[in-house]
Amino acid sequence: MERDEAAGPVQGVRVYGDRALLVEVADLVGVAAVREALEAAPLPDQLDLVPAARTVLVVLDRAPGDSDVAVLRRLPPRPARPDGGTATVELDVVFDGPDLHEVADLTGRSVTAVVEAMTEAELTVAFSGFVPGFGYLTGLPEDLYVPRRSTPRTRVPAGAVGLGGPFAGVYPRASPGGWQLVGRTDVVLFDSDRDPPALLVPGTRVRFREVR
Repeated sequence: MERDEAAGPVQGVRVYGDRALLVEVADLVGVAAVREALEAAPLPDQLDLVPAARTVLVVLDRAPGDSDVAVLRRLPPRPARPDGGTATVELDVVFDGPDLHEVADLTGRSVTAVVEAMTEAELTVAFSGFVPGFGYLTGLPEDLYVPRRSTPRTRVPAGAVGLGGPFAGVYPRASPGGWQLVGRTDVVLFDSDRDPPALLVPGTRVRFREVR
């Protein structure tokens, strides 16, 4: 099971330790297809799914077998539910980030047009990472794809809303970071006493709502 060519979104399947399989796909559409299919019809003794940019880790409560690989290779090529199948989380955002004017210059939009584009976009959490509760949000217009800062900040405050490449994201806690900061929110994105602790889990739809 070192590598298998797949007919659907799955390009390969690798044994990952003694109780997991790493599913390799071409892009975020494939990630969403694998995640959604395995949420709807889990493998026997499936414990968890961990999506990333081009992989999905399938954690099992047993050793994986050839039958699991066969199931994975037959997964559909695209998500059945383009909206992710979840409710929409609305985040109130004050758009006053230190990089907002630079983003406007980079994209050829006015500041007002940048804010309008971000509040009109229907975003989806593709995967989580970096720090607990940080969701990589897809669905931005392509002209809002901006490069990360050449020199990262040593401290980005909790709640900062940023853009980096094809993604938007919100920093759950103060940390270093190199994304272009365009706004801020007071919403608590990660709370260990909440179930689930992360507000923005993969598949969640997200809308930004401007507040002043």
